Amino acid sequence: MLVTGCREKPTAVEDIGATEITFPNSTKIMAETMRRKEDLERGMMFREALPAGRGMLFVYRSEANLAYWMYQTKIPLDIIWMDRRHRIVEISANTPPCPSKSPKDCPAYGGHEKAQFVLEVNAGVAAKDHLRVGDVLDF
Repeated sequence: MLVTGCREKPTAVEDIGATEITFPNSTKIMAETMRRKEDLERGMMFREALPAGRGMLFVYRSEANLAYWMYQTKIPLDIIWMDRRHRIVEISANTPPCPSKSPKDCPAYGGHEKAQFVLEVNAGVAAKDHLRVGDVLDF
């Protein structure tokens, strides 16, 4: 299932199913694109690293208040929520992994604004690329 408005541009075998995202400063990243329920739920769990220039894009069927948590996520991330027009509505910068082995002890992040897309990138990317609420990402 493809979402209208998401242009996928794979450049290598590992990029099949990925979306190229361009930031307002022209930086481009390739993001694994998650659409299936089980992929949306698993996300970055259990991963040891995220290569530079990479991310994970979560695509939802409609806008909603989408809170995220870092349960079983091993690396700090910037979490960027976008509305249906790809406009950034919220950013959780330098979001730390949850050290607890119990999901109930992990805090929730975001979900204060309606979003349809969520982008996870390495911690520090949002600051390095000067991403701000109101910016529009191209994908």
